[in-house]
Amino acid sequence: MNRYLFAGIRCCIGAIKCSLLKLERGKDFSFKLPNLISPRTEITVDRLGKLYVGKMCRLRSGAKVRVRKNATVKIGENFSMSHNCMIVAWQKIEIGDNVQFGPGVLIYDHDHDYKDPGGLAAEKYKVSPISIGNNVWIGANVIVLRGSKIGDNCVIAAGTVIKGEYPENSLIYQKHEIVTRTIDYKGYR
Repeated sequence: MNRYLFAGIRCCIGAIKCSLLKLERGKDFSFKLPNLISPRTEITVDRLGKLYVGKMCRLRSGAKVRVRKNATVKIGENFSMSHNCMIVAWQKIEIGDNVQFGPGVLIYDHDHDYKDPGGLAAEKYKVSPISIGNNVWIGANVIVLRGSKIGDNCVIAAGTVIKGEYPENSLIYQKHEIVTRTIDYKGYR
């Protein structure tokens, strides 16, 4: 019973948040109801940024969506973003239908341009669009970097760093080498 009550409250909060954003951003923000958005979700759309959200979008607590000036984020239907995930767009990020993010997923369509003479303080970025296909499951703590294109029906294993193009129907993971050495305590004292 409580579960359904909380889901109903989240639907109302989601509708209120989306309605306020629609009033503020006008045609630069569109959404379809119902959506389940936690009260602890941050959605920021800068001037001239565009955010489009399909129905049944679920954003858990700590989730953040940031659309910067002149950037576009398109999120398909039946999208789920778990706790403490973040999407930051300086150019374009497109996410298909039936996509799920595990906790801690980070999506960035930009890198700092550290070669700029002003350094990081210059706030210059290299940007490339990101495309995530339909029916994609992205595991916990995955990082998707600029220029990535992930095909339909992919699974990305937890802790993977993604950059590049990946064909549909792929299982994507990184092999991490774990090194174990014996600690020599002789002569320590």
